Amino acid sequence: MTASLSSELARAEQRYRHFRTFKDKLFRFVMTAGGLTVIGALLTIFVFLVYVVLPLFQSAGMTQLGVIPLAGPAPVRLDLAEHGDTAFALGGDASYRFFEISTGKSLLEGRLTPPETILTALNDSTRSARTIAASFGHGKVLLASPQYRETFVGAQRTMTPALAYPLGPDPVQAVPKGKTIVAIAAEANDDGATIAALANDRMLYLTNYVKVASLLDGEQHVESTQVALKVMSDDVSFMTLNESQQALYVISKKGLVSFFDIHDKNLPRLTEVQVLAPDAQVTAVEFLSGGTSLLIGDSLGKITQWFPIRDQNNRHQLTQIRTFAISNQPVALIVPEFFRKGFAAIDSAGALGLFHTTAERTVYLQKGFLATAPSAAALSPRGDALILLNAHQTLARYDVQNRYPEVSWHSLWGRVWYEGRRAPEFIWQSSSSSNDFEPKFSLTPLAFGTLKATVYAMFFAIPVAVLGAIYTAYFMNAGLRRYVKPSIEIMAALPTVILGFLAGLWLAPLIELRLLGFLGATFLMPLAIFGVAWVWSRLPAWARQRLPQGTEVILLVPLVCGVLWVAMNVSQPLEQLWFGGNLPRWLGQTLGITFDQRNSLVVGIAMGFAVIPNIYSISEDAIFGVPHHLSVGSLALGATSWQTLTRVVLLTASPGIFSGIVIGLGRAVGETMIVLMATGNTPIMDLNIFQGFRALSANIAVEMPESALNSSHYRILFLAALVLFGVTFLFNTVAEIVRQRLRSRYGNL
Repeated sequence: MTASLSSELARAEQRYRHFRTFKDKLFRFVMTAGGLTVIGALLTIFVFLVYVVLPLFQSAGMTQLGVIPLAGPAPVRLDLAEHGDTAFALGGDASYRFFEISTGKSLLEGRLTPPETILTALNDSTRSARTIAASFGHGKVLLASPQYRETFVGAQRTMTPALAYPLGPDPVQAVPKGKTIVAIAAEANDDGATIAALANDRMLYLTNYVKVASLLDGEQHVESTQVALKVMSDDVSFMTLNESQQALYVISKKGLVSFFDIHDKNLPRLTEVQVLAPDAQVTAVEFLSGGTSLLIGDSLGKITQWFPIRDQNNRHQLTQIRTFAISNQPVALIVPEFFRKGFAAIDSAGALGLFHTTAERTVYLQKGFLATAPSAAALSPRGDALILLNAHQTLARYDVQNRYPEVSWHSLWGRVWYEGRRAPEFIWQSSSSSNDFEPKFSLTPLAFGTLKATVYAMFFAIPVAVLGAIYTAYFMNAGLRRYVKPSIEIMAALPTVILGFLAGLWLAPLIELRLLGFLGATFLMPLAIFGVAWVWSRLPAWARQRLPQGTEVILLVPLVCGVLWVAMNVSQPLEQLWFGGNLPRWLGQTLGITFDQRNSLVVGIAMGFAVIPNIYSISEDAIFGVPHHLSVGSLALGATSWQTLTRVVLLTASPGIFSGIVIGLGRAVGETMIVLMATGNTPIMDLNIFQGFRALSANIAVEMPESALNSSHYRILFLAALVLFGVTFLFNTVAEIVRQRLRSRYGNL
């Protein structure tokens, strides 16, 4: 019977070992599967972000779609409709026609004037034939503009071209009778037009036409004013007027630019600038999209960008901003894009390049692209189609793959000199109500805002959380700890949107109203706590023993509340006495410190409360988990409690404390709702604690719903998400390395 019992026990023990082995294997499988799932999810997120972002950095390309012959007089101006399927050509004899770009089929033909008139001058613009200024002798000028009207019947799109006349179908007198026009610059819009005509006597006549509605019958009529200006240069080669009709440039072949500020049409202001070296000549001039920047191509193969900047006297001074090089051959044509700040350039040897000014980027460059330079060219408004008029009047059309030219390392992270700014800056401004807007996609202010929010939040959270964890785990009474620790940990479940709501609508106005009280409480609170602690240490032993050891912290609760109450209530009387009743206004007027209601201080406090539970819980567990025999042994050897804490307990718990801080740091970096609701979301770079900022996460949340699918803006927002992902991954990796080293160094104490 004894043998049978022993055998049964052996079998039971064996079954238990098998079951335990099965549980170990199952648990190992579940943990491995869970870990691999997490890693797979992270890799999936990373791959998706890279998939969306990668097209931003792909090179541009061009594909020839075909060549069609053009009949009739050789075109001197070309233009393309938005979709690149319809073209406009103006011949040297003032004839014009609209035609299908794929077949050459004519859609509309005509002449600007009767056949007996002779075209003597055209405005110098290949950027767009949308405003044509043509002179036909006797000092008269005709303005015309090709129009493309699209209609849809179901999914079928129909293009109806037409030629519009902004000032009517009859030429207007641009210079006094008896004088001959040698150069023209003109622009027109719905409100009127401006014509600058250079006569053969080197007098420049600036005529402004304004459409005015009659008070009697409401019909519009045109009123004009004219001023005459003397042009000193005798070798004027180019003359161009910007789209807003506020800047006129008269450019000599040797590079002398006469810049006329014509905001006041009756009182132009002249500034002359030499834009080229003595051994170079101007060969091409164009306005960049928006009409602010001037592109000047020279005989050395360089294109320089210029735009006016206000000086200290509020006068516009033409300033060189950037230089692009296509080759060492003269620049033959510059063809700016219609909406973006990019342009195509072709030299006399047939080299072609695509450039973007804001990104300071050569997007595409091919030497020998053409056998010879074309005589005319046009880009579609979308920038995806290019037509070139080659020799023998053949029109070559190209598909342009250039979707994201405005993105470069420089435009994302460097200082960029934007149009109208006095110096290069870091700016994020992704949209505007104006079509002439220059997108500003600098991620630097957003990264700075993220760092600023994280630093202020951690500055508030780390001391409170870590010191609280030390006291709770090492000094606090065990009975009290059972209530305090869960109470703090449950704060982690509080939705951050609630914290952001309270911070934006309650805390921010309260801080603005009682700023002196908040600042005073910051300094009074530590002094009061140290003072009470000193008094407590001087009390007799019988008085201190009335409270159980480790519960003294209860005495600090009324002290903290009392200090806050006193600071808040004396704030306004002291502000009235010392700062004229308004400390935020006094800071701005006296010290030049800007105060915004929703600022970094508010975010630091609110985000600190969100981060504290994570840091506290992990740090407290790490300190409490230090083996008890280490503390007892240290005390037995004569060390004090503080020496034991600082030289044994904290060193042993340092890997866990460091992990808690890093987890809190990661939480602060990726926080969205508190930053979104408690700051002004202004993408500025300022360390001022009383000013707001915009973080990467908040920017994604704000702008992603408004971004067009697959646009540059859309993909750059995903790039911001990838940056956040990478920064968090980097922090966690470094933290894990440091934690492992701390564990290996202090884990065997």
